[in-house]
Amino acid sequence: MAALLLSRAVNAYGDDNGDTGDLLDTGQMTLSFSEEFSQLDVSEWGPGTRWIAHTPWSGDFGGARFSAPGPDFPFTVKDGVLRIEARRHESGEWRSGLLASVDTKGEGFAQQYGYFEMRARLPTGPGVWPAFWLIGLDRSRYTAEIDVLEYYGDRPDGFSTVVHVWHRDGRHYSQGKRIEVFPEADPAEFHTYGVKIDASQIRVYFDRQLVWKTPTQPEHRQPMYILLNLALVEEESRNAAADPSYMFVEHVRAYSFK
Repeated sequence: MAALLLSRAVNAYGDDNGDTGDLLDTGQMTLSFSEEFSQLDVSEWGPGTRWIAHTPWSGDFGGARFSAPGPDFPFTVKDGVLRIEARRHESGEWRSGLLASVDTKGEGFAQQYGYFEMRARLPTGPGVWPAFWLIGLDRSRYTAEIDVLEYYGDRPDGFSTVVHVWHRDGRHYSQGKRIEVFPEADPAEFHTYGVKIDASQIRVYFDRQLVWKTPTQPEHRQPMYILLNLALVEEESRNAAADPSYMFVEHVRAYSFK
């Protein structure tokens, strides 16, 4: 079986169904996007920066306002690590940070198929809601979404991973799983959260080990772009979150199939 999986992974497009197998071997892929956070190239809306600080469709969410980048908030970079901070403004309003890899015109990094990964250390405690997710570039008829990681501090035993298709006519496709890897692994330590997408399957990996897979929907067979954020839940428990709360990110990478 191992030999079969390796042979399928080496094939750029997988088997006859486009299935590249469960094996994750980035050595057999091409690094197509690498953010190592030696610095941070971000603006509020672009254009021309690697990241913008809102969702490209202006659809911010959660119990904290995503803020424009300033000199020391919500993003700071030190020793190759990005820190995203959530804290209360003097007005009492929670504010935090989000990064998206395309701007409002769809310009930036997006890729059809391949492997997408974030290595991060998550905040703990009630109210926090960090995430690593992908959105399909074409939102004209539906929104194709892959939530690789959603961590709710109110439920610290694991994280959620969900695949969505939001149709404009109100139909909604959703498949997901609760990945209960904590406290055996500590969310406050660095871990990798990744997803491999091919024409057949969407596969989610924790520390590069497969934890869940689901069939690829037609709507997900398109270029996907990257988002990561430290949000707070909208429920009252957000006011129990540590002030400030921090999410730390070592890298964000994407690989394409050779």
